[in-house]
Amino acid sequence: MNWRILTLLLLIGLTLLFGISLYEPANGGVLSASTRLEAPPQDISGFARAIEPWDWRFPRDHGAHPDFQTEWWYYTGVAANAEGRLFGFQFTIFRRAIKPLAPPSSSEFRASDIYMAHFTVSDIENGDFYHDLRYSRGGAGLAGAQVDPVYRVWLENWAVSALDDNVNKTHITAASEDYAVDLHLYQMKQPALHGQGGLSPKSAEIGNASYYYSLTRLLTEGAITIGGETHIVSGFSWMDHEFSTSALGGDAQGWDWFGLIFDDNTELMVGQIRQVDGGVEPTFGGLFVDADGETRYLDAADFSIAVTDTWRSPHNDAVYPAGWEISIEGDQGFQIQVAPLQADQELHSADIVYWEGAVEISGGKTGYGYAELTGYVGSMQNRF
Repeated sequence: MNWRILTLLLLIGLTLLFGISLYEPANGGVLSASTRLEAPPQDISGFARAIEPWDWRFPRDHGAHPDFQTEWWYYTGVAANAEGRLFGFQFTIFRRAIKPLAPPSSSEFRASDIYMAHFTVSDIENGDFYHDLRYSRGGAGLAGAQVDPVYRVWLENWAVSALDDNVNKTHITAASEDYAVDLHLYQMKQPALHGQGGLSPKSAEIGNASYYYSLTRLLTEGAITIGGETHIVSGFSWMDHEFSTSALGGDAQGWDWFGLIFDDNTELMVGQIRQVDGGVEPTFGGLFVDADGETRYLDAADFSIAVTDTWRSPHNDAVYPAGWEISIEGDQGFQIQVAPLQADQELHSADIVYWEGAVEISGGKTGYGYAELTGYVGSMQNRF
């Protein structure tokens, strides 16, 4: 997507750095336990870095890239039922390598990767936002990513699976306590490579980059169930797949990212990495995809993102942007307004708190998409 996130922190914290400390109260009492989640700088020696152009091959590159420390598969979409009732969804699975070159083992429980999944549904009509997360080791069949015999990424019974050898058709199934999705996605355009041929820099330092592609228009059909009521829906989704080692620069505070699907059969990814001093990292750009699937790279100077509104979280008092005017410069430029379909789409129940939700587009182009906002509740430094 976008490219996301944050989760790594959780992955690191929940596995490598998950500590349980026992203590006895000074005045006596019951022995209790507490957990500590921490994310100090990580040793990345031994992992591959995103430096040279990648030799892209599909469907191979839909699968995992274990030489890199961090990877995610990210799906978001907006769909409506026959009456026009709108829903948004996010389904993301993250992989975090524990260490490079893990030794072979005959034990199926030994894992070289930790997986984490975020799953959300936005019920726009009622203003309800459902979110859940899971994490597991990448062993014993509990979680993983593969392309042989076909593409599949899963964490327990949350999964995205290909329905054909070329991954033109995929199936997402996930269920939490009060909500579920069962969606079929059909690829409408070829993979769009971000940055320079898929090498997407996140700072000027060599190696602070990712390999990044998107499937920007996936026709989506299926069912969304909330509170026992099933809605048959259709719409469009966006898929991001990104892998890297230490992508962000040391001055990064967080990022704002947009994956936008327009009604005229074009798409747009733009974003900005916000720095601790209030500035914006100039090396990260955007991508415009035309109706035929051809892409146009956007340098950071080719677009602007202006905040037009804000929203204060009732969960933690953080203030997020909640409306934007995005301008694309040049002969094929345009100006759009982007607004959340509902205010509260904040994932606030995990160690890393961020806003990720469905948005509506008006102005020079119309449509729907998703926005991701991180670093508004604590810095993302040492977490990505």
